[in-house]
Amino acid sequence: MLDQTAPTVEDILALAEACIARLPGHMQAAAGAVRIIVEDYAEDEILDEMKIDDALELSGLYSGVPLIHESVTHPSMQTPLVYLYRLPILFEWAARGDVTLDELVSHVTIHEYGHHFGWSDEEMHRLLDSMD
Repeated sequence: MLDQTAPTVEDILALAEACIARLPGHMQAAAGAVRIIVEDYAEDEILDEMKIDDALELSGLYSGVPLIHESVTHPSMQTPLVYLYRLPILFEWAARGDVTLDELVSHVTIHEYGHHFGWSDEEMHRLLDSMD
């Protein structure tokens, strides 16, 4: 009998952590400062603030000060956070059918970490391509 259980919060977190572990060595220290939180959906306040009506439209979010805006004399006191939203990720994965769950979680994870590092979309895609 096939296991029909949907991937859990812990499963998504494990995939995101594995993605970060595949980053080039020179990025590991800065990436390690970011805390990953996996929740089923974004909170209503976040959706309202971002003017998003459907919680399934937000699969991830970065909260923090990008490294390019920090300095030695003015470091951020806020822990950088990456939120991954399990149900939007699973709905997109099921709807697309052309990517693995690992690929999709990696894409969302790198996109959110890209905000932390101050990367452009092009830099994010280049990094994802190099990790395949």
